[in-house]
Amino acid sequence: SCDATELCNCSSMGLDFIPSGLSGKITTLNLAHNRIKHIRSQDLQQTVNLRALLLQSNEISSIDEGSFLSLGKLELLDLSKNSLAHLSPAWFGHLFSLRHLRLEGNSYRDLGESSPFSSLRNLSFLHLGNPQFSTIRRGNFEGIELLDKLWIDGGNLSQYEPGSLKSIKKMNHVIVNVRNITVFSAIVRDLLRSVTWLEARNISFSVPAETEPLRVLSSSLAEKVSFKQALLTDATVPKIVSVLADMPKLVELEMIDCRLLGTGQWKMGIPRKSQTLRVLTIEKLSIEEFYLFTDLQVVEDLLSLLTRVTVENTKVFLVPCRISQHLLSLEYLDLSANLLGDQSLEHSACQGGLPSLKTLNLSQNSLSDLEKTGKSLSHLRNLILLDVSQNNFGEMPDACEWPKALKYLNLSGAQIPKLTTCIPPALEVLDVSANKLTEFGLQLPFLKELYLAKNQLKALPGAAAVPNLVAMSVSRNKLNSFSREEFESFKKMELLDASDNNFICSCEFLSFVQQQAGIAPVLVGWPERYVCDSPLAVRGAEVVAVHLSLMECHRSLVVSLVCALVFLVVLVLVVVGYKYHAVWYLRMTWAWLRAKRKPRRAPAKDICYDAFVSYSENDSDWVENIMVQELEQACPPFRLCLHKRDFVPGKWIVDNIIDSIEKSHKTLFVLSEHFVQSEWCKYELDFSHFRLFDENNDAAILVLLEPIQSKAVPKRFCKLRKIMNTKTYLEWPLEEEKRELFWFNLKIALRS
Repeated sequence: SCDATELCNCSSMGLDFIPSGLSGKITTLNLAHNRIKHIRSQDLQQTVNLRALLLQSNEISSIDEGSFLSLGKLELLDLSKNSLAHLSPAWFGHLFSLRHLRLEGNSYRDLGESSPFSSLRNLSFLHLGNPQFSTIRRGNFEGIELLDKLWIDGGNLSQYEPGSLKSIKKMNHVIVNVRNITVFSAIVRDLLRSVTWLEARNISFSVPAETEPLRVLSSSLAEKVSFKQALLTDATVPKIVSVLADMPKLVELEMIDCRLLGTGQWKMGIPRKSQTLRVLTIEKLSIEEFYLFTDLQVVEDLLSLLTRVTVENTKVFLVPCRISQHLLSLEYLDLSANLLGDQSLEHSACQGGLPSLKTLNLSQNSLSDLEKTGKSLSHLRNLILLDVSQNNFGEMPDACEWPKALKYLNLSGAQIPKLTTCIPPALEVLDVSANKLTEFGLQLPFLKELYLAKNQLKALPGAAAVPNLVAMSVSRNKLNSFSREEFESFKKMELLDASDNNFICSCEFLSFVQQQAGIAPVLVGWPERYVCDSPLAVRGAEVVAVHLSLMECHRSLVVSLVCALVFLVVLVLVVVGYKYHAVWYLRMTWAWLRAKRKPRRAPAKDICYDAFVSYSENDSDWVENIMVQELEQACPPFRLCLHKRDFVPGKWIVDNIIDSIEKSHKTLFVLSEHFVQSEWCKYELDFSHFRLFDENNDAAILVLLEPIQSKAVPKRFCKLRKIMNTKTYLEWPLEEEKRELFWFNLKIALRS
């Protein structure tokens, strides 16, 4: 199945050994989740162009010394979760291009007497360690001078020779998962001058004595320190804060998924504040007796220099007034996913508190009175952006008091049935998506962006009420039509998203939509392939096909008996053609015949794109906001052809598809259940099938956005079903840590 392909997926196939006869064209070989026990020197001898080799989750216990001898171009090697009892420098001696190396989850107890990594001059990511890993010796990291990320899993690491990590001159991010505080201290001592971001995981500070070895941190030049899954107590917090305050360059402190045993009774006091710390992030901090937590007066004097604070999903029900009054420099505050109510917010945002605040996120709390919320925050004279989405406000009062400088207000998902003049008139951006609105009639003369998605609107807002509107989203409402005059009354409109509505097909309306396609102002959700009386359940807006009378489309014709008879005959033919897609297949046949006469490959000078992307509108969020961003911002960037952006306006859609495929080096199919169920995607595959697959070329790249069985693919695409059964495709991983490999493989496929 790997013949003549550059991506070979042999994972989870029950293999006991690496298959023989691997092609020299392969760039990525996935042999993960098999039963391979031994790698022989001849197994990979022919794969000279291999860039990524995935061998994780096997039973590998031995590797011949020359096994990787021919892999001079290898950039990623994953040997994690195997049974390697030792690491040999001979394995890595010829991997001069290697950048990513994963060795965690094996059974080695140490890294050997010398450095197994001495030849890896280009290494940027190294992950090592396992439950048996107990010893790191001086010289184990010789040869590595620069690392972007080093991850040491040493839950049972008990011996660390000082100086072992000093040979690495510069590291951006170091993750240390070590329970032994003495070993942790020794590691940190070697990283004092070399690490920018230090992350400690699964470490416990239960009693003050356990914090003493941490004092070495006070000399560290790290700019960011993170604690994840750490245990803290009332007795150790003051000690840790004191150490962090002495760090000369510390800018950001992060605590994620940690536990605090206590109620904030920090009786020892905290001597002084950090002069450099500006950003504090606390997420999912577990405080078992949070309802007994004190007002934290002891830390008041430490807060005046902070500019960004995030305390998310931590059961915060009150910010003491004195704390707010000491946050003198704070510009950004995120208290989302907590327990703040109307009364506690009034106390938290007391007079004199948060004087410099510009951005406030109170989403997913327990707020229920919008009038009280606005009044509690009205004295924040610098507040520009307020997010109170996903609270349960319900009915909106007629009048509210708001901060004078407020420009951005997010009220989405707040159970609001009707908008009133409570909304501040000076807003520039308003988000009231996912409510229960049936109309929008507010006068907002300065508004530039309006988000009304997921409501129950049946008509566009009046343009006179929002004369400066530049962008508006009314997707997923109940709109069925609007006139040219309604749309053109928005004089400054640049973007209108009206996708996923129920527009009724009329010749006048569709003519207007076709004229706007690809021309500013842009109508998002209306591809230019609309045709009257065709099955128009397509990407974006769902259009209900209505059979129109001849008079409606051609008012100049004289109604007569002859014309009526002709019209009836035509109508019958249209109905039959509509039911059996006759017109479509006639046009597709003509396009097929014209395309067959063209050269099979466009001249190199005519290639404009790296890939043409075929996908369902239901998957557009992933394609346009994740994949396109990742690929078009790569270095060097890829040039992708998207139907919404790159098709020529006014040109028949099939001709657009033909030209785009011929002018693209590859064709990338984003397969999902939505894709195979979409009528339009089926038509795209009807055409692409002969163009890509019948020619037996490998210009097609299949990306599975979600698990899908080949039997779910329509039966008429027999070769596509066969390819899915026999050849390699890329699957979008749900796990965050596997996505880097996914992008790596996809970029290699596009460059090939």
